[in-house]
Amino acid sequence: MTPEGRFIVLEGIDGAGKSSQVAPLVEWLTARGRRVTTCRDPGSTAAGDAIRAILLDRREINLAPTGEMLLYMAARAQLVAEVIEPALARGEWVVSDRYLLANLVYQGHAGGLDPETIRRVGAVATGGREPDLVLLLDVDLATAAARLARPLDKLESRGDDFRARLRAGYLAEAARASDRIAVIDASAEPAVVAQRLRQTLDVRFPELR
Repeated sequence: MTPEGRFIVLEGIDGAGKSSQVAPLVEWLTARGRRVTTCRDPGSTAAGDAIRAILLDRREINLAPTGEMLLYMAARAQLVAEVIEPALARGEWVVSDRYLLANLVYQGHAGGLDPETIRRVGAVATGGREPDLVLLLDVDLATAAARLARPLDKLESRGDDFRARLRAGYLAEAARASDRIAVIDASAEPAVVAQRLRQTLDVRFPELR
């Protein structure tokens, strides 16, 4: 019998440190005997990487909010079909850097689109595939800004008001679905945050103990 896979997503505002937590989390899961597939949303497929370049890097391409949202959904549909579902079917754990919650917050709460509409489109794009757990790395705006000591992509450069709406949106979604979204204080050093992530997974998934 193929062991049951799990789908874990790391989320947070830009500067929360989520991407740097993927590798240590995978190492910890592997040490506990789990086979792990990692991915990023958008990306991790040929189509997804091409769409990612349009969304985040091509500054000369201006997108309407709905067009932007639909491109994310197209990339995500490929990600689910090519990466996430096959890995779960093999009994692997999937750790993704962002997923549908990012659309709800970036294009919905912060971008002005109706979050409920995004949910409905997302259900179609993902075939209903939801994460078993979202690890939401939460950090105050000043700390997040101080960590972004690199060239910013199109979304990251939208300013402080946009980032404030992002954080509020993430916390609102976490309150709405506290059974599937765990809020992690990410203001500490990376090693401390990594330990908090591991402790959360230990509680949510007893089979890891």
